Amino acid sequence: MPYKSCNVARARKLRKEMTPWERKLWYCFLSKYPVRFQRQKMIDKYIVDFYCAAAKLAIELDGGGHYYKDAIKKDEQRTKIINQFGVEIVRFCNTDIDKHFYEVCSVIDQTVKGRYRRGTPPVKTP
Repeated sequence: MPYKSCNVARARKLRKEMTPWERKLWYCFLSKYPVRFQRQKMIDKYIVDFYCAAAKLAIELDGGGHYYKDAIKKDEQRTKIINQFGVEIVRFCNTDIDKHFYEVCSVIDQTVKGRYRRGTPPVKTP
């Protein structure tokens, strides 16, 4: 996946300083998922929270700041650029992680499996 090298240090810092919601999703689900996910992965000039290369899937966790008009426009532009690389973005708000964690995990699982059905190898689940 192409990326701008100026963001390498920032991505490393973000991996070390995950939010509580990122930590929960990572340690309770994604780190154990049978298909590999990466944290704070760079795609072009952007850093996505989690990325599965095998399914070309990015997971974004949005805090309250993502719901202001300017932030919504930036997220739409960012999504458009990332989609050009064939990457689908699935967004969840932090409240989803707190209140609907198992549903979030199910959506991620079904999305990964769906992306595989559309032309990539099958997912091996335990």
